[in-house]
Amino acid sequence: MVYAGIIGTGSYLPERIMPNSELEKMVETSDEWIQSRTGIKQRHIARDDESTCDMGLQAALKAIDASGMDKNDIDLIIFATTTPDQTFPSTACLLQRELGITNNCIAFDVQAVCAGFVYAISIANNFIKTGMAKSILVVGGESLSKIVDWTDRSTCVLFGDGAGAVVITAQDNPGIYNSVLHANGSHANLLEVPSGISRPGNSPFIKMSGSDVFKFAVTSMEAVVDEVLTGTELNQSDIDWLVPHQANKRIITATAKKLSLPLEKVIMTVQDHGNTSAASIPLALDVAVRDGRIQRGQILMFEAIGGGFAWGAVILRY
Repeated sequence: MVYAGIIGTGSYLPERIMPNSELEKMVETSDEWIQSRTGIKQRHIARDDESTCDMGLQAALKAIDASGMDKNDIDLIIFATTTPDQTFPSTACLLQRELGITNNCIAFDVQAVCAGFVYAISIANNFIKTGMAKSILVVGGESLSKIVDWTDRSTCVLFGDGAGAVVITAQDNPGIYNSVLHANGSHANLLEVPSGISRPGNSPFIKMSGSDVFKFAVTSMEAVVDEVLTGTELNQSDIDWLVPHQANKRIITATAKKLSLPLEKVIMTVQDHGNTSAASIPLALDVAVRDGRIQRGQILMFEAIGGGFAWGAVILRY
């Protein structure tokens, strides 16, 4: 049987750091208020001339280097983003060009907002299990600062920019055990950017009903962590690390409690990165791999929820 496993990770954060104290000068808020409700202390902001593909490129180069692979052995690129460089071509195709990959590999984007990386990992797993690909570059990257209304204190305190990447290859031993994906479009208006290419004229900025999103997120994350373990040989006690979407410290804490995991076993970067949407899990993963917390052979769980609502979880052996 063929399995899919992660063999390299990488990440990138823009140089500019925006602390909560800077936001205090822009909107009616405070560092204490932001930290108590979200856990966020700061976030990284991309330059005006720095795109999602630019950030994804830097993360991808690090992941490919860590994997030890030749870039032209990659036969699929999946780029998870809700802030693409262009309407088309896909950011994945732009990244293929910037990486100098010349083998005509498959390349496409996935748009599931904050759940994008989990969706992309699940897709990559299925490509490998069906034999359609053997070596896959999965990137999550976002330039959310460019769709934030910096006068809206309910959203501008939350989001940041960055990119993370992993290289996934076919292997004989279990890597990804299971993934679960869901969506419920009836809640679309609770977290959205109202305007778009075929629906112009509305607000081009993120709009969110924070309390409603929080309630749905906690409930759905509690359910999905049980669901993703079903059908595997694993139990909650087998999980070494929870690597969740970094949206809000309170949601992360609630999920850890559901798994009976101490916070010491949760990779949390929300305090430093803010909510980077599809980039948040691969960013957090790379931080913990490079600082030595996550070790080969350990069991990891990824889980995320984003606009749509779209949500899901992945359980794997690193």
